[in-house]
Amino acid sequence: MERLSIAVIFGGCSPEYNISLKSAHAVISAMDKRRYQPVILGVSSKGDWFKFDGDLDKILNDTWCNSIDCTPAVFSSYRSEKAVWAFNKDKIEKFKIDAAFPIMHGKNGEDGTVQGLLELLGIPLIGCGTLCSALCMDKYRAHMLVKAAGINVPTSFLFDKATDIERIFEYAEKIHYPLYIKPLRAGSSYGITKVWFPGELPDAVGKAFEYDDQAVAEENIQGYEVGCALMGNGKIVIGQVDEIRVPEGFFSYEHKYMPKASLIKVPADISHEKAQEIKETAQNIYRLLGCRGFARVDMFVDMNEKVVFNEVNTIPGFTSGSRFPNMFKACGITFEKLISDIIRLGLEA
Repeated sequence: MERLSIAVIFGGCSPEYNISLKSAHAVISAMDKRRYQPVILGVSSKGDWFKFDGDLDKILNDTWCNSIDCTPAVFSSYRSEKAVWAFNKDKIEKFKIDAAFPIMHGKNGEDGTVQGLLELLGIPLIGCGTLCSALCMDKYRAHMLVKAAGINVPTSFLFDKATDIERIFEYAEKIHYPLYIKPLRAGSSYGITKVWFPGELPDAVGKAFEYDDQAVAEENIQGYEVGCALMGNGKIVIGQVDEIRVPEGFFSYEHKYMPKASLIKVPADISHEKAQEIKETAQNIYRLLGCRGFARVDMFVDMNEKVVFNEVNTIPGFTSGSRFPNMFKACGITFEKLISDIIRLGLEA
């Protein structure tokens, strides 16, 4: 059987560049090489595209972008070709592409930009599409749509660099302290600050604007965070619900990538009834926001046991310690099978 060529895209101009390297290394290593031939495309932190043919560990330790292992590459603008052109010094090579699997987190990867490129070129996309990716990356507008469907969301307001700081103070008082200041479009908790007192607000706003030109002030939900891993196009498969208990503060970048700093339980230490409610809510959000292929839906359970929507990660982490694969592992789906199933879903979409 002829192997299908899967373009795996990693890196990119994003604060989450290093996380993308770890996820891509794990995904490529786990791909069934009897069925799929990975065409590995690395995007440097400067935004330059290359076809990578070196040792996979060079991706993991970020030494991949070099003149020996890399060839400048572009997707063919001929929609009928569905191919990548690699420009070697002495020749130009064409590589047919059957589907593309972006493993790029955050800005310029998870926000609909790469998805739009692939859809424009007619290349089957493994994962969520352009509109869904852009919408899920936008914390405020995703909340507004989910709220309109009758699902609980935190109270929040949107502001930009032109918003007077006094107005931000006024809205913050309405939300009540503590609250969160978040960049509108960023992942891995970059730029997020939990603000306990009004005097901390200006610095928090400045930090958020380091990652985006818009930000949100959001209500603090007292309780704990839960997550739900989903995959599917029509029929949806749901992994075990996980539960995050952070000793203090919030689930920050350090907590996410230094697992000892927080406590993640899979399956969550909750009742069967509550787990089913969380899964049903996650599935409704997945469909409402137009997800396909796979995604992770994060929610809160407040002090009154009410489920509150937090966010959708359309390209969640794929490292060995990442929540998404571990939620499926807890219900018997190995990482290798998970990757094969996700690729299959992209090919059939």
